[in-house]
Amino acid sequence: MPRAAHTVTTILLVGLLAATISHGGAGSGHESETAIASAPDQASSAQLKNLRVRYHSLSARLSKLKPSQPYILVDTARNHLYIKRQENVVLDALASTGSGTILDKPGENNDQWIFDTPRGEFRVQSKLTNPSWVKPDWAFIEEGLGVPQDPAERVEQGVLGDYALGFGKGYFIHGTLYTRLLGKNVTHGCIRLNDADLKTVYQSARIGTPIIIF
Repeated sequence: MPRAAHTVTTILLVGLLAATISHGGAGSGHESETAIASAPDQASSAQLKNLRVRYHSLSARLSKLKPSQPYILVDTARNHLYIKRQENVVLDALASTGSGTILDKPGENNDQWIFDTPRGEFRVQSKLTNPSWVKPDWAFIEEGLGVPQDPAERVEQGVLGDYALGFGKGYFIHGTLYTRLLGKNVTHGCIRLNDADLKTVYQSARIGTPIIIF
């Protein structure tokens, strides 16, 4: 990630600076302090120039270590999904993410469903075309309906768009019938996109593509 690479670069620069100072002041502690205090400005400038050259060399090497494959970044506060390749933004898509609402589970255990989009680092685990929605219990309870015993009554077609990308525990990036709600926190945890952006994500991603959600 760019932030991680920047942090590593900074650490390396500090380490180089410390190593350079230590090398220039070899000997007893008193001698080192005297050498540093009496060094002419020209030597300090040359040392700084050398350090900058080494810094840029290390930065170039670190840049090559960044993932060349695209990754997916999801900002749940601004409801945007990005596809990035190193520093470049390949796609900036308006999305909908979890609403954060709470629904009580039936029974006496006081359990609840919390409809948040999970934060953290994930990976694309599945890629589906023409996906069907297998409605979970909460979908029926939310509508005031009884939970069906027949699994076939849970299947609903045409509500997830043309594609879906699963990233674990029942969460997907998928399409929506409610494009007017894109940009809002309205989902039960999944990430919704319009048809065109969803197709781009589906075509760009592969199994194992990183998804970072914050």
